[in-house]
Amino acid sequence: QLQLVESGGGLVQPGGSLRLSCAASGFTLDYYAIGWFRQAPGKEREGVSYISLSGRSTHYEDSVKDRFTISRDNVKNTVYLQMNSLKPEDTAAYYCAASQGDLDYYASLATYAYNYWGQGTQVTVSS
Repeated sequence: QLQLVESGGGLVQPGGSLRLSCAASGFTLDYYAIGWFRQAPGKEREGVSYISLSGRSTHYEDSVKDRFTISRDNVKNTVYLQMNSLKPEDTAAYYCAASQGDLDYYASLATYAYNYWGQGTQVTVSS
């Protein structure tokens, strides 16, 4: 069974950092591009970041550029999202998703482009 499992969420003060992990089971991530999305209460799910199959191409939503970094370790079958300088507006449930193939910038941050989704991990930024 193909499954994505997110971890690493939690409560952090403004300005703090968290690293989210997206681990795959039942399939290898080598053949999938990965996106990170988030959804705050009452809001639509939005794309945050993306990494291509090779890892050479990454995309970021404007509000997280220079604060978030996406990376992948295909040996560990895991994708990471390092989040620094966190702000209260980053509070949301964070989801990873897998796409069978690389995506251009606009598709990479769109939910329709992804085939498989994890269950999410909650990130709360508050003092």
